[in-house]
Parts: sequence; structure tokens; C-alpha cells
Amino acid sequence: MPRPSRAEAETRGRRAEARVAERLSSEGWQILQQRYRSGGGEIDLIAERDRLLIFIEVKQRATLAAAAGALTPRQQARLWAAAEIWLAAHPGHGAAGMRFDVIVVDGAGAMRRIRDVIRAS
Repeated sequence: MPRPSRAEAETRGRRAEARVAERLSSEGWQILQQRYRSGGGEIDLIAERDRLLIFIEVKQRATLAAAAGALTPRQQARLWAAAEIWLAAHPGHGAAGMRFDVIVVDGAGAMRRIRDVIRAS
């Protein structure tokens, strides 16, 4: 199967992010921001429930395993940097804690959340 063009991959990624946001909302999460961009990096979704703040990276690939393996150390560092910038601008969030989750989506639309994937070193 040929590799999708950059535009096709971007479209699929945005659709996956929208589906993830819908699912999180249905679970009671308040979506605070989608596609947050900063000088440090980009965060796909930022959500909060019961004062727990989560920064979410959405990875969409043909299989859940391929999606799970798509978060590189460089991306993790950029997510952390972007989160620090976001937190500085929004100090009232995350009173119960914060974490980084990856939600992987396969070609059929199945989703799996991997909680707490990035930790401070």
C-alpha cells in the first residue's frame, strides 16, 4: 500500500483528533484546547476532569501497535516544553495533578489510551 500524502495524513490526523475529543467529552472531560501550538511544540488536546489535567497526543496509524510506537523521544520533549508554556499561561488548572496520555487510533477507528506516558526525569 502506498504511503499517504502529507495532506491525506494531516486530514486523517485531524479526524482522529476530533473523534478522540468527542470520546473524551462523552466521558466527562472538558476539552480546554485543541491543537495548541507554542514555541515549544504542539499538543493535540488539553482536557480536564475533576481538576486532573491531561495533555494528549493523538497518534493514528494503520494498527494500534504502529500508532503506539510513533511517539519519539524528541516529540516527548516537545510535548513537555509545550505543556510548561501552556501551564504558565493557565495557572488555575491541574489542582489534582497532571499527566500526559497518548491515544492511539487504528485504521478502523478503534482507540486505546496509554496513560501517563511521559514523566519528568
